[in-house]
Amino acid sequence: MREIVLDTETTGLDPASGDRVVEIGAVEVLNAIPTGNVFHRYINPERDMPDDAFRVHGLSAAFLKDHPQFGDVAEEFCAFVGADRVVAHNASFDVAFLNHELSRCGRPAIAPHRVVDTLAIARRKHGGANSLDALCTRYGIDASRRTKHGALLDAELLAEVYLELSGGRQATFVLGRGAAGDTVVGGRARHGPRPTPLAPRLTDAQRAAHAAFVATLVDPLWPTLWRTPCTTKDVGTPNMAVMAAE
Repeated sequence: MREIVLDTETTGLDPASGDRVVEIGAVEVLNAIPTGNVFHRYINPERDMPDDAFRVHGLSAAFLKDHPQFGDVAEEFCAFVGADRVVAHNASFDVAFLNHELSRCGRPAIAPHRVVDTLAIARRKHGGANSLDALCTRYGIDASRRTKHGALLDAELLAEVYLELSGGRQATFVLGRGAAGDTVVGGRARHGPRPTPLAPRLTDAQRAAHAAFVATLVDPLWPTLWRTPCTTKDVGTPNMAVMAAE
């Protein structure tokens, strides 16, 4: 299943009061495993940058003024997300900002049923502190690069956290069918029958010893069945007609 794990940085806390998105980072995952396909854009918010927001992410108005506005990247963003589920930490915050920006462009909002909130999952599973930093510490995920908030880095860390919240590395064990009928195990193709069969494990001496043992049995069943092999539908069921004839 394809999902998009994302994070945003903004000029503040409330899009209704004029705050805007200034950075989007999104990571594509298949069955909770990152594919390496990402979307990352800095965005000109068309306004100043409050000091409180700058201290969080370090993105200044001077830096952002040379980047595209949201409307310029909206089509590319929507194409990347598609109709798949969106995963975010405290998702109501990110989705509210994104839907506000999408509305300004006349584009459809991200529907609530498509949203997965990892904060809500973590609260149900662990209780207590469930910030992204706290979850990285809990799951042994290296977040040392996170000196400031950054949308792409946070999305990449969240993708690792989401994998753990989804069941950890066991979630990577996926059986399916690949090209040419190959079995797919854990995302890797395991090819069909060997072109050269493995050498038999029994030696001729072992076969001879087994045959000698069977010959000592009184009215053994196995030779009777062996002389008239069963059909596939008869496997596991004695061939009563042959036994009666004997």
